[in-house]
Amino acid sequence: MVMKSKTPKESLTIQTQAVLPNDTNTLGNLFGGQLLQWMDIVASISAHRHCKRVVVTASVNNVSFNMPINHASILTLEAKVSRAFSTSMEVFIDVWVEDHVTGIKTKANEAIYTFVAVDQNGSPLPVPEITPETDEEKLRYDGALRRKQLSLILAGKMKPSDANELKALFFKE
Repeated sequence: MVMKSKTPKESLTIQTQAVLPNDTNTLGNLFGGQLLQWMDIVASISAHRHCKRVVVTASVNNVSFNMPINHASILTLEAKVSRAFSTSMEVFIDVWVEDHVTGIKTKANEAIYTFVAVDQNGSPLPVPEITPETDEEKLRYDGALRRKQLSLILAGKMKPSDANELKALFFKE
């Protein structure tokens, strides 16, 4: 089967949410767990759009809660596949809070999730490659391999000495 290379924008998924009272803690701020759920949903749709397969969350690699999100805020979650490996995809999620008066959006949070495409038995399936186009897409694409190597090292599935992309950050040859 020949797999066509795709661009990250083909996987772009945008979701808008209103922060309701049931979504907040006693300080009136959005529960982190609620945001994680919304990010998982938007990221899984992005991964599915990329490969047109059932996808499962393999890991939540990074979540940055940079600012509290208040009750009644309007959020926009944007997810895009940043890199595809043989059966897995890294998805970057940016979370924006919209000012009620000006409409200006401020980046509040970001996260990186990994998904694996699977068949009906849960076995991994190959996914199409990605070709980054913009400077941001290229930066995220290049960083994805280093992030993957670090995750594999931490999981005990790769020796640090084999992580060539990571070593290149620290050692000049």
